[in-house]
Amino acid sequence: GPKVVSQELSAELLEEVEAVLRRPPVIWDNLYANDYDCRRVFLGPYMGRAPGLMSRLQGLLLNPNCELQANFIPIHTLGTWFGSELGSCAHPERAGTSHPCLRQLCLPSPAGLPRLMSCSSSGMEGALGDSQGAQDGSYSPQEALELALRDWVAEINQQALEPGK
Repeated sequence: GPKVVSQELSAELLEEVEAVLRRPPVIWDNLYANDYDCRRVFLGPYMGRAPGLMSRLQGLLLNPNCELQANFIPIHTLGTWFGSELGSCAHPERAGTSHPCLRQLCLPSPAGLPRLMSCSSSGMEGALGDSQGAQDGSYSPQEALELALRDWVAEINQQALEPGK
């Protein structure tokens, strides 16, 4: 983005960067970074990124908070955002340029690991249950935050039940 910690990344900005680089860019996203000021901790959802962003990128790297535990919500909501981006690729008319490599990311999940997106004969199915968010390519930071908070509380409760913790 235009700043070290950019609150927003637009499609227009990415077009400019792509024109200069003559290829899709790789983004190092400092949205949650606090290595420059540890008093700043970001606990909110992934937001401020244009819809259809992944179809315009070669990759996206996230610079997390320094405090490991503070990253649950940011990384969880990034996963939800990414799922909506995959859903947006299923509807190229909503995503701008469709990136064929994104379709290959829809792979079976290793045993025991949660699946962000799954493929079926009818298309992509999102982890948001009945919510259309991941399926229709839309992303709601508020819905993603609520989902992350629910899962975080479940994780905390599970750890509290484990012996020796």
